[in-house]
Amino acid sequence: MPAIVLTTLGLITSPPLFSQNPNQQPATSNQQPTTNNQQPATPKPETHLKNIRQLTFGGDNAEAYWSPNGQWLTFQSNNAKWGLKCDQIFAMKVKKAAGKPDYRPKAISNGKGRTTCSYFMPDGKHVLFASTAAGADTCPPTPNLRAGGKYLWPIYNTFDIYVADLKGNVTKRLTNTPGYDAEAVLSPKGDKILFTSDRSGDLELWTMNLDGSDQKQITNGLGYDGGAFYSPDGSKIVFRASRPQTEADIKEYKDLLKEGLVAPTAMEIFVCNADGSNLRQVTKLGKANWAPFYHPSGKKIIFSSNHHSTRGYDFQLYMINEDGTGLEQITTESIFNSFPMFSPDGKKLVFCSNRNNGGGRDTNVFVADWVD
Repeated sequence: MPAIVLTTLGLITSPPLFSQNPNQQPATSNQQPTTNNQQPATPKPETHLKNIRQLTFGGDNAEAYWSPNGQWLTFQSNNAKWGLKCDQIFAMKVKKAAGKPDYRPKAISNGKGRTTCSYFMPDGKHVLFASTAAGADTCPPTPNLRAGGKYLWPIYNTFDIYVADLKGNVTKRLTNTPGYDAEAVLSPKGDKILFTSDRSGDLELWTMNLDGSDQKQITNGLGYDGGAFYSPDGSKIVFRASRPQTEADIKEYKDLLKEGLVAPTAMEIFVCNADGSNLRQVTKLGKANWAPFYHPSGKKIIFSSNHHSTRGYDFQLYMINEDGTGLEQITTESIFNSFPMFSPDGKKLVFCSNRNNGGGRDTNVFVADWVD
Protein backbone atom coordinates (compact mmCIF):
# COMPACT_ATOMS: atom_id res chain seq x y z
CA MET A 1 0.00 0.00 0.00
CA PRO A 2 -0.71 3.46 -0.76
CA ALA A 3 -3.63 4.85 0.78
CA ILE A 4 -6.92 6.08 -0.24
CA VAL A 5 -9.61 8.37 0.52
CA LEU A 6 -10.79 5.81 2.48
CA THR A 7 -8.03 7.61 3.09
CA THR A 8 -4.78 6.49 2.36
CA LEU A 9 -5.60 4.02 0.04
CA GLY A 10 -6.21 3.81 2.61
CA LEU A 11 -9.37 3.14 1.00
CA ILE A 12 -11.82 4.50 3.15
CA THR A 13 -9.68 6.49 5.17
CA SER A 14 -7.72 9.11 3.70
CA PRO A 15 -5.51 9.79 0.92
CA PRO A 16 -2.32 7.83 0.61
CA LEU A 17 -2.45 5.39 -2.12
CA PHE A 18 -1.62 2.10 -0.76
CA SER A 19 -4.60 2.08 1.41
CA GLN A 20 -6.89 3.89 -0.81
CA ASN A 21 -9.99 2.50 -2.25
CA PRO A 22 -9.95 2.37 -6.01
CA ASN A 23 -13.09 3.27 -7.90
CA GLN A 24 -14.68 4.67 -4.76
CA GLN A 25 -16.07 8.14 -4.38
CA PRO A 26 -15.04 9.81 -1.13
CA ALA A 27 -18.57 11.01 -0.45
CA THR A 28 -20.09 7.58 -0.97
CA SER A 29 -17.25 5.28 -0.03
CA ASN A 30 -19.40 3.38 2.43
CA GLN A 31 -22.80 3.53 0.80
CA GLN A 32 -24.80 0.37 1.31
CA PRO A 33 -25.46 -1.62 -1.87
CA THR A 34 -28.89 -2.56 -3.06
CA THR A 35 -29.68 -6.25 -3.12
CA ASN A 36 -30.55 -6.32 -6.82
CA ASN A 37 -27.24 -5.08 -8.20
CA GLN A 38 -24.59 -5.51 -5.54
CA GLN A 39 -24.91 -8.70 -3.55
CA PRO A 40 -27.58 -11.29 -2.76
CA ALA A 41 -30.15 -10.54 -0.05
CA THR A 42 -28.66 -13.45 1.87
CA PRO A 43 -24.86 -13.46 1.32
CA LYS A 44 -23.20 -16.82 0.76
CA PRO A 45 -21.37 -18.21 3.81
CA GLU A 46 -17.75 -17.11 4.18
CA THR A 47 -16.54 -20.67 4.64
CA HIS A 48 -12.82 -19.83 4.90
CA LEU A 49 -13.42 -17.43 7.80
CA LYS A 50 -14.38 -18.63 11.28
CA ASN A 51 -14.63 -16.88 14.64
CA ILE A 52 -14.54 -13.36 13.14
CA ARG A 53 -13.69 -10.73 15.78
CA GLN A 54 -13.89 -6.95 15.43
CA LEU A 55 -10.76 -5.09 16.63
CA THR A 56 -11.57 -1.40 15.99
CA PHE A 57 -14.80 0.49 16.48
CA GLY A 58 -15.06 3.77 14.62
CA GLY A 59 -13.38 5.93 12.01
CA ASP A 60 -11.44 4.63 9.05
CA ASN A 61 -8.95 1.94 10.01
CA ALA A 62 -6.77 0.30 7.38
CA GLU A 63 -3.63 -1.69 6.58
CA ALA A 64 -3.43 -3.74 9.75
CA TYR A 65 -0.29 -5.92 9.60
CA TRP A 66 1.01 -8.56 11.99
CA SER A 67 4.00 -8.44 14.32
CA PRO A 68 6.55 -11.27 13.96
CA ASN A 69 5.11 -13.09 17.00
CA GLY A 70 1.52 -12.80 15.76
CA GLN A 71 0.31 -11.02 18.91
CA TRP A 72 0.19 -7.41 17.70
CA LEU A 73 -1.06 -5.48 14.68
CA THR A 74 0.14 -2.11 13.45
CA PHE A 75 -2.38 -0.04 11.49
CA GLN A 76 -3.45 3.45 10.49
CA SER A 77 -6.54 5.27 11.71
CA ASN A 78 -8.26 8.65 11.48
CA ASN A 79 -10.68 7.98 14.36
CA ALA A 80 -12.00 11.41 15.35
CA LYS A 81 -12.78 10.11 18.85
CA TRP A 82 -9.02 9.87 19.35
CA GLY A 83 -8.56 13.50 18.32
CA LEU A 84 -7.19 12.63 14.87
CA LYS A 85 -7.50 14.90 11.84
CA CYS A 86 -5.83 12.51 9.39
CA ASP A 87 -4.24 9.06 9.43
CA GLN A 88 -1.83 8.20 12.23
CA ILE A 89 -0.09 4.92 13.09
CA PHE A 90 -1.06 2.72 16.04
CA ALA A 91 -0.25 -0.72 17.41
CA MET A 92 -2.84 -2.95 19.06
CA LYS A 93 -2.58 -6.20 20.99
CA VAL A 94 -5.05 -8.49 19.27
CA LYS A 95 -6.34 -10.36 22.34
CA LYS A 96 -6.95 -7.12 24.24
CA ALA A 97 -8.61 -5.33 21.31
CA ALA A 98 -11.02 -8.09 20.21
CA GLY A 99 -14.59 -7.07 20.94
CA LYS A 100 -13.52 -4.12 23.11
CA PRO A 101 -14.83 -0.76 21.81
CA ASP A 102 -13.08 1.09 24.66
CA TYR A 103 -9.64 -0.40 23.94
CA ARG A 104 -7.11 2.32 23.06
CA PRO A 105 -4.13 1.17 20.97
CA LYS A 106 -0.60 2.50 21.37
CA ALA A 107 0.22 5.58 19.30
CA ILE A 108 3.32 4.98 17.19
CA SER A 109 3.38 8.17 15.10
CA ASN A 110 3.58 11.55 16.83
CA GLY A 111 0.45 13.14 15.39
CA LYS A 112 2.34 15.35 12.95
CA GLY A 113 1.62 15.26 9.23
CA ARG A 114 -0.16 12.32 7.60
CA THR A 115 1.15 8.78 8.00
CA THR A 116 0.58 5.54 6.13
CA CYS A 117 1.76 2.00 5.48
CA SER A 118 3.16 0.74 8.75
CA TYR A 119 4.96 -2.58 9.24
CA PHE A 120 6.77 -4.24 12.13
CA MET A 121 10.53 -4.53 11.95
CA PRO A 122 12.04 -8.02 12.52
CA ASP A 123 12.69 -7.38 16.23
CA GLY A 124 9.00 -6.73 16.89
CA LYS A 125 10.03 -3.64 18.87
CA HIS A 126 10.12 -1.10 16.07
CA VAL A 127 7.66 -0.07 13.35
CA LEU A 128 8.30 1.12 9.82
CA PHE A 129 5.94 3.74 8.36
CA ALA A 130 5.74 6.69 5.96
CA SER A 131 5.03 10.24 7.08
CA THR A 132 4.69 13.73 5.61
CA ALA A 133 5.86 15.31 8.89
CA ALA A 134 9.09 16.61 7.35
CA GLY A 135 6.98 18.71 4.99
CA ALA A 136 4.70 20.18 7.67
CA ASP A 137 3.31 19.34 11.11
CA THR A 138 -0.23 19.71 9.77
CA CYS A 139 -2.15 17.26 7.59
CA PRO A 140 -1.39 17.92 3.91
CA PRO A 141 -4.29 19.43 1.96
CA THR A 142 -6.48 17.00 0.06
CA PRO A 143 -6.71 17.86 -3.66
CA ASN A 144 -9.85 17.58 -5.77
CA LEU A 145 -10.22 13.81 -5.94
CA ARG A 146 -12.98 13.83 -8.55
CA ALA A 147 -11.33 16.19 -11.03
CA GLY A 148 -12.48 15.54 -14.58
CA GLY A 149 -15.07 13.05 -13.33
CA LYS A 150 -12.46 10.44 -12.33
CA TYR A 151 -11.71 9.13 -8.88
CA LEU A 152 -8.14 10.04 -7.95
CA TRP A 153 -5.57 9.22 -5.29
CA PRO A 154 -3.06 11.82 -4.09
CA ILE A 155 0.63 10.95 -4.15
CA TYR A 156 2.11 13.26 -1.52
CA ASN A 157 5.67 14.24 -2.41
CA THR A 158 6.55 14.77 1.26
CA PHE A 159 6.11 11.12 2.22
CA ASP A 160 9.34 9.57 3.52
CA ILE A 161 9.95 6.35 5.40
CA TYR A 162 10.84 6.25 9.10
CA VAL A 163 11.37 3.74 11.90
CA ALA A 164 9.97 4.33 15.40
CA ASP A 165 9.99 2.33 18.62
CA LEU A 166 6.79 1.23 20.35
CA LYS A 167 6.84 4.38 22.48
CA GLY A 168 6.59 6.56 19.38
CA ASN A 169 10.19 7.72 19.28
CA VAL A 170 11.54 7.99 15.73
CA THR A 171 14.85 6.15 15.70
CA LYS A 172 15.79 6.50 12.04
CA ARG A 173 14.78 8.18 8.80
CA LEU A 174 15.36 5.75 5.93
CA THR A 175 14.56 7.91 2.87
CA ASN A 176 15.29 11.56 2.22
CA THR A 177 14.70 12.19 -1.46
CA PRO A 178 12.24 14.54 -3.20
CA GLY A 179 9.01 12.78 -4.07
CA TYR A 180 6.85 9.93 -2.81
CA ASP A 181 8.46 7.18 -0.71
CA ALA A 182 5.94 4.93 1.06
CA GLU A 183 4.24 1.52 1.11
CA ALA A 184 7.19 -0.14 2.84
CA VAL A 185 7.17 -3.79 3.97
CA LEU A 186 9.78 -6.27 5.22
CA SER A 187 11.10 -9.45 3.68
CA PRO A 188 10.41 -12.52 5.86
CA LYS A 189 14.16 -13.13 5.60
CA GLY A 190 14.61 -9.95 7.65
CA ASP A 191 17.18 -8.47 5.29
CA LYS A 192 15.32 -6.15 2.90
CA ILE A 193 12.67 -3.43 2.86
CA LEU A 194 10.42 -3.20 -0.21
CA PHE A 195 8.74 0.13 -1.02
CA THR A 196 7.23 2.32 -3.73
CA SER A 197 8.92 5.50 -4.95
CA ASP A 198 8.48 7.99 -7.80
CA ARG A 199 12.03 9.33 -7.59
CA SER A 200 12.87 7.91 -11.04
CA GLY A 201 9.92 9.69 -12.65
CA ASP A 202 7.39 6.86 -12.30
CA LEU A 203 5.86 4.92 -9.40
CA GLU A 204 8.12 1.86 -9.21
CA LEU A 205 9.11 -0.78 -6.66
CA TRP A 206 12.41 -0.30 -4.85
CA THR A 207 14.35 -2.25 -2.22
CA MET A 208 16.80 -1.18 0.47
CA ASN A 209 18.65 -2.63 3.45
CA LEU A 210 17.14 -2.27 6.92
CA ASP A 211 19.37 0.74 7.61
CA GLY A 212 18.24 2.50 4.42
CA SER A 213 21.39 1.75 2.42
CA ASP A 214 21.66 0.19 -1.04
CA GLN A 215 18.40 1.59 -2.46
CA LYS A 216 17.63 -0.10 -5.80
CA GLN A 217 14.82 0.17 -8.33
CA ILE A 218 13.49 -3.29 -9.30
CA THR A 219 10.50 -2.57 -11.62
CA ASN A 220 10.42 -0.43 -14.75
CA GLY A 221 7.02 -0.71 -16.46
CA LEU A 222 5.05 2.50 -16.96
CA GLY A 223 2.25 2.64 -14.39
CA TYR A 224 1.69 2.66 -10.67
CA ASP A 225 3.50 -0.29 -9.03
CA GLY A 226 2.63 -0.56 -5.35
CA GLY A 227 1.00 -2.40 -2.47
CA ALA A 228 3.76 -5.02 -2.66
CA PHE A 229 4.48 -7.93 -0.31
CA TYR A 230 6.99 -10.76 -0.26
CA SER A 231 6.10 -14.44 -0.55
CA PRO A 232 6.41 -16.51 2.66
CA ASP A 233 9.95 -17.62 1.75
CA GLY A 234 11.02 -14.16 0.58
CA SER A 235 11.87 -15.34 -2.93
CA LYS A 236 9.03 -13.58 -4.76
CA ILE A 237 6.99 -10.36 -4.67
CA VAL A 238 3.30 -9.82 -5.34
CA PHE A 239 1.97 -6.34 -6.12
CA ARG A 240 -0.77 -4.46 -7.94
CA ALA A 241 -0.08 -2.26 -10.91
CA SER A 242 -1.73 -0.09 -13.50
CA ARG A 243 -0.45 -0.46 -17.05
CA PRO A 244 -1.75 2.31 -19.35
CA GLN A 245 -1.63 1.10 -22.97
CA THR A 246 -3.25 3.63 -25.31
CA GLU A 247 -1.73 7.02 -26.13
CA ALA A 248 -4.62 8.72 -24.35
CA ASP A 249 -4.25 6.59 -21.21
CA ILE A 250 -0.48 7.07 -21.15
CA LYS A 251 -0.85 10.84 -21.49
CA GLU A 252 -3.48 10.96 -18.76
CA TYR A 253 -1.32 8.87 -16.40
CA LYS A 254 1.75 11.06 -16.95
CA ASP A 255 -0.20 14.32 -16.67
CA LEU A 256 -1.86 13.26 -13.42
CA LEU A 257 1.43 12.05 -11.95
CA LYS A 258 2.96 15.47 -12.60
CA GLU A 259 0.17 16.86 -10.41
CA GLY A 260 0.80 14.25 -7.70
CA LEU A 261 -2.27 12.19 -8.57
CA VAL A 262 -3.18 8.77 -9.97
CA ALA A 263 -6.48 7.26 -11.15
CA PRO A 264 -6.65 3.80 -9.51
CA THR A 265 -9.56 2.40 -11.46
CA ALA A 266 -7.68 -0.17 -13.59
CA MET A 267 -5.19 -2.34 -11.70
CA GLU A 268 -4.16 -5.98 -11.94
CA ILE A 269 -2.08 -8.33 -9.78
CA PHE A 270 1.51 -9.13 -10.79
CA VAL A 271 4.30 -11.28 -9.34
CA CYS A 272 8.07 -11.26 -9.87
CA ASN A 273 11.22 -12.56 -8.25
CA ALA A 274 12.56 -10.63 -5.26
CA ASP A 275 15.03 -8.82 -7.55
CA GLY A 276 12.31 -7.80 -10.01
CA SER A 277 13.10 -10.48 -12.62
CA ASN A 278 10.60 -12.92 -14.15
CA LEU A 279 7.69 -10.46 -14.04
CA ARG A 280 4.31 -11.95 -14.91
CA GLN A 281 0.69 -10.88 -14.70
CA VAL A 282 -1.60 -12.99 -12.50
CA THR A 283 -5.06 -11.44 -12.99
CA LYS A 284 -6.76 -10.18 -16.12
CA LEU A 285 -10.09 -9.41 -14.50
CA GLY A 286 -10.53 -5.74 -15.33
CA LYS A 287 -11.50 -2.90 -12.99
CA ALA A 288 -9.51 -2.58 -9.73
CA ASN A 289 -7.65 -5.59 -8.31
CA TRP A 290 -5.37 -4.67 -5.42
CA ALA A 291 -4.16 -5.31 -1.84
CA PRO A 292 -2.62 -8.72 -2.69
CA PHE A 293 -0.97 -11.02 -0.15
CA TYR A 294 0.46 -14.52 -0.50
CA HIS A 295 -1.34 -17.52 1.00
CA PRO A 296 0.91 -19.41 3.48
CA SER A 297 1.49 -22.08 0.83
CA GLY A 298 3.23 -19.53 -1.40
CA LYS A 299 1.15 -20.87 -4.30
CA LYS A 300 -1.99 -18.74 -3.99
CA ILE A 301 -2.71 -15.03 -3.61
CA ILE A 302 -5.56 -13.35 -1.72
CA PHE A 303 -6.58 -9.88 -2.92
CA SER A 304 -9.42 -7.34 -3.08
CA SER A 305 -11.39 -6.76 -6.28
CA ASN A 306 -14.50 -5.10 -7.68
CA HIS A 307 -14.33 -6.90 -11.03
CA HIS A 308 -17.68 -8.58 -10.32
CA SER A 309 -19.50 -5.38 -9.43
CA THR A 310 -21.93 -3.41 -11.55
CA ARG A 311 -20.76 -0.36 -9.59
CA GLY A 312 -17.27 0.65 -8.57
CA TYR A 313 -17.46 0.42 -4.81
CA ASP A 314 -18.25 -3.23 -4.08
CA PHE A 315 -14.91 -4.76 -3.06
CA GLN A 316 -14.68 -8.40 -1.96
CA LEU A 317 -11.73 -10.65 -1.13
CA TYR A 318 -10.79 -13.30 -3.68
CA MET A 319 -8.09 -15.96 -3.86
CA ILE A 320 -6.35 -17.14 -7.01
CA ASN A 321 -3.53 -19.51 -7.93
CA GLU A 322 -0.24 -17.85 -8.80
CA ASP A 323 -0.71 -18.95 -12.43
CA GLY A 324 -4.05 -17.10 -12.66
CA THR A 325 -6.32 -20.16 -12.36
CA GLY A 326 -8.77 -21.19 -9.65
CA LEU A 327 -10.37 -17.84 -8.79
CA GLU A 328 -12.46 -18.16 -5.60
CA GLN A 329 -14.50 -15.54 -3.75
CA ILE A 330 -13.69 -15.37 -0.01
CA THR A 331 -15.95 -12.62 1.42
CA THR A 332 -19.57 -11.72 0.75
CA GLU A 333 -20.54 -9.50 3.70
CA SER A 334 -20.68 -5.68 3.19
CA ILE A 335 -19.45 -3.72 0.19
CA PHE A 336 -15.85 -3.24 1.25
CA ASN A 337 -13.34 -5.91 2.26
CA SER A 338 -9.62 -5.37 1.70
CA PHE A 339 -6.08 -5.35 3.14
CA PRO A 340 -5.92 -9.08 3.90
CA MET A 341 -2.82 -10.46 5.62
CA PHE A 342 -2.19 -13.95 6.98
CA SER A 343 -0.65 -14.26 10.43
CA PRO A 344 2.95 -15.53 10.64
CA ASP A 345 1.71 -19.02 11.55
CA GLY A 346 -0.86 -18.98 8.72
CA LYS A 347 -3.76 -19.69 11.08
CA LYS A 348 -5.45 -16.26 11.07
CA LEU A 349 -6.42 -13.62 8.53
CA VAL A 350 -6.68 -9.94 9.36
CA PHE A 351 -8.62 -7.68 7.01
CA CYS A 352 -10.52 -4.38 6.93
CA SER A 353 -14.23 -4.17 6.22
CA ASN A 354 -17.37 -2.03 6.27
CA ARG A 355 -19.33 -4.81 7.98
CA ASN A 356 -20.95 -4.23 11.36
CA ASN A 357 -20.93 -0.44 10.96
CA GLY A 358 -24.66 0.09 11.41
CA GLY A 359 -25.10 1.41 7.89
CA GLY A 360 -22.55 4.17 8.47
CA ARG A 361 -19.21 4.82 6.82
CA ASP A 362 -16.74 3.37 9.29
CA THR A 363 -14.15 0.88 8.10
CA ASN A 364 -12.83 -1.37 10.86
CA VAL A 365 -10.20 -4.06 11.40
CA PHE A 366 -11.33 -7.68 11.77
CA VAL A 367 -9.47 -10.93 12.45
CA ALA A 368 -10.68 -14.44 11.67
CA ASP A 369 -9.47 -18.00 12.01
CA TRP A 370 -8.54 -19.22 8.52
CA VAL A 371 -9.96 -22.48 7.20
CA ASP A 372 -8.35 -23.86 4.03
